[in-house]
Amino acid sequence: MQPAISSLNTAITGLTAPAPAGGTALYPAFSPGGGSGHGAPFSDLLTDAVSQVDELESQGRAAVAGLMTGNGVDVHQAMIATEKADMAFELALAVRNKAVQAYQQVIGMQF
Repeated sequence: MQPAISSLNTAITGLTAPAPAGGTALYPAFSPGGGSGHGAPFSDLLTDAVSQVDELESQGRAAVAGLMTGNGVDVHQAMIATEKADMAFELALAVRNKAVQAYQQVIGMQF
């Protein structure tokens, strides 16, 4: 969970941070001067977050399998790994729900 949160915080900070001393923005699509985008950094951010959630789930699954087969995994290690995966999934679900809610509000607006 901690790596997922820290990477999301880093990415969010990168979106609002000013350009470094070299003059190149972290995300060219969101540079203050406008300009054309060279990709979709928000979609990359979401893809990375989902892959991190998947990796935490795989680690939790491997820890539980190691516990069940007796491969030197302690109960508390398996529990921590599964809780990290659960918390990361809950965070991803909350972000998805907020995005859907925002989309529905925008669709419901009258111009």
